[in-house]
Amino acid sequence: MTEPHLEHSIFGADETHDPRRQGSVPPPEPQLRRHRARRRPARRRRRFLVLLLAIAIVGGAVYGAYRALWPVVQQLTASNDYPGPGSGQVQVTVNDGDTGRAIGVSLEKADVVKSSKAFLDAASADTRSASIQPGTYTLKKQMAAKDALAILVNPKNRTVPKVTIPEGLWLSEILARLSKSTGIPIKEYQLAAKDTASLGLPASAKGNLEGYLFPATYEFPAKSTAREQLTTMVDKTVAELSQAGVSEQDMERTMIVASIVEGEVNGKADRPKVARVIENRLTQKSGPTRGFLQMDSTVHYAVKKRGKAGTTNADRASTSPYNTYRHQGLPPGPINSPGAASIAAAAHPAPGPWLFFVTVNPATGETRFATTTAEHQANVNLFNKWCRDHAGKC
Repeated sequence: MTEPHLEHSIFGADETHDPRRQGSVPPPEPQLRRHRARRRPARRRRRFLVLLLAIAIVGGAVYGAYRALWPVVQQLTASNDYPGPGSGQVQVTVNDGDTGRAIGVSLEKADVVKSSKAFLDAASADTRSASIQPGTYTLKKQMAAKDALAILVNPKNRTVPKVTIPEGLWLSEILARLSKSTGIPIKEYQLAAKDTASLGLPASAKGNLEGYLFPATYEFPAKSTAREQLTTMVDKTVAELSQAGVSEQDMERTMIVASIVEGEVNGKADRPKVARVIENRLTQKSGPTRGFLQMDSTVHYAVKKRGKAGTTNADRASTSPYNTYRHQGLPPGPINSPGAASIAAAAHPAPGPWLFFVTVNPATGETRFATTTAEHQANVNLFNKWCRDHAGKC
């Protein structure tokens, strides 16, 4: 009886405590799943917060970059040209030798164009840009580059200090004209005229500037100095002498003869014949002239008299070395600034035997030539008749 009881109690204990049979104790695996399920929402919230923070950081960086780079982007994408038409007035000077880039920089500094590049782009597209001339131009502020270019390529829109020096003026007269036309004080011209070494004067001139300021119409750069202007004029004279085939050692003599030709001839005709008369008289050691030029123009220079043809007895009595009635040979220097025609005539006199000439009609410049004293006297009589018919002109 005892054994069955023990067996029963063993099986009974096993049955009572077997969780699989009674179901009172939950299995461990489902319990772990519930704990994990409770932790997942917390992890998701943390991940969301981290994501939001990352988005905020990235967004801030993007915004900062946007703030920093936007002006650069605007600059890169903005037009480098004004739309025009501009307003107001501004003057811009184009100097001799200025390149297109230099002109563009000047326009940009004056706020005529938005950028020099805009002007260069407009100039490269217009072949007329190569013809822009030195001068001062009146433009508007904030113009379109092509409109500014259109003004610059039209010579009518420029203003320049312009001065015209006619043939035959004395040095003193030329300096006065230059000063009046340019506004530079005459003292600056007189001072520059003394420094002939810096003006490019030929050595044969021996420092005498008379005659070497070439007569022409000049358009000097707006800011040119008195010395620069005189240098330009001397360079022009030297160029004309070289073109006429005159060597440097012969330049002074040629200029003296040319200045006498200029002073004696009214008009374009007969200059080479007048030059021949001068050369013939210089070589004649005897006869009616005996080496005396007897030119009224040299006496006019000696006594500084303008406005009348011929000379008086008092004028011809002057002791000046420029009085060729009293002194044989050429005067010591040029008596005026001769033009190209007179320089060419002095360099290449016409062949002929003439010893005399006289302008029988100063109004028209009609000049007659002679080889004998009698022929010359007949021509002089014609001149005297003209003077009687035109009182106060001789």
